Amino acid sequence: MRFHQAADTCLPAEYHAAQILSYARDRELDDDLILRGSDLIAEHITQGLCRISPQQYLQLLGNALQALRSADSSFMLGQQMLPGHFGSVSHALLQAQNLRQALDILCMHATRLCPLLKPRYSAGQDYSILYWMDSYGAPSLRPAIVEMHMTAVVAMCRWLSGRRLPWRFCFNRSAARHTEQHEVHLGGELRFNCHLDAMLIASEYLDMPWPRGNALAANLALQQARQEALLMDETPSLLNAVYDYLLAHIRCSPSLEQLAAAFGVSPASMKRYLARQGTHFQAELDQVRTHVALYLFQSRQYDNEAVAHHLGFHDANNFRRSFKRWTGVTPSLLKEKLADDFPGLSLHALG
Repeated sequence: MRFHQAADTCLPAEYHAAQILSYARDRELDDDLILRGSDLIAEHITQGLCRISPQQYLQLLGNALQALRSADSSFMLGQQMLPGHFGSVSHALLQAQNLRQALDILCMHATRLCPLLKPRYSAGQDYSILYWMDSYGAPSLRPAIVEMHMTAVVAMCRWLSGRRLPWRFCFNRSAARHTEQHEVHLGGELRFNCHLDAMLIASEYLDMPWPRGNALAANLALQQARQEALLMDETPSLLNAVYDYLLAHIRCSPSLEQLAAAFGVSPASMKRYLARQGTHFQAELDQVRTHVALYLFQSRQYDNEAVAHHLGFHDANNFRRSFKRWTGVTPSLLKEKLADDFPGLSLHALG
């Protein structure tokens, strides 16, 4: 199984790195401040003469946020992120007929459109969810990266739909000290201390036609985007590939040894690769188990015993203790919090 790690030079520099550099220049910051520690040359980025690694992209982003020292920097960078200038895939987004098609395109071509976070989208009967997963691990920058990506989707949808859509937002972090920028750029439906970073919207908005939509133009652009994908490197990151494997095998209680074998590496190598991303096998497994448990509780109305059986636990008490270790709360308390935060919400199909 092929995958990219954070140090692999797999990203075209003229995409996201050039955007960061351009934004910083507009605010009269020296290139040296943004490029510090990256071993990159400004002209090579702006002229598309090199590829960069996700690690270098994260370095540029961190440098920019530190140099700008503004509470709105992550949101303003997000405003410029989508549809972007990524060739045919950006043209496909511009011609999207509705929200459903736009989200499908975003998730299908995430390695080009948003390489640092992987969007995962699923439509439910009442509500649909777009949740964001780390691609390369960057805990110190995670809040800003999430804000940037959520703002990118909100701004793009507002422009293409001609209206501000009623998104709801979940953040896997403690409450922000000041939420003024969140409210300006995202809206007032904000919930913190959740167990995933997600955007939710009533499913009735998925198929409302967008005024800029053009079925023929969108289909032609998507055909070109698929052809480009064959020529470009859209290999998933290690963390995304691991998540997909664990999600597909979660009912079989997958082990580190099984994961390593599926990826064609030794268990020691897999442990080392995950450590480079700031994580480890148990943390990744517990994350997937948490997401699956949330789905089973909320969309299928499973009780503790049924979820325990689905996840391979011997009894409900053992599952309950493990769930509290994963999330910090018992299943019953978490379900109460979800009901209080989002009345009537059913979190459908994670994955």
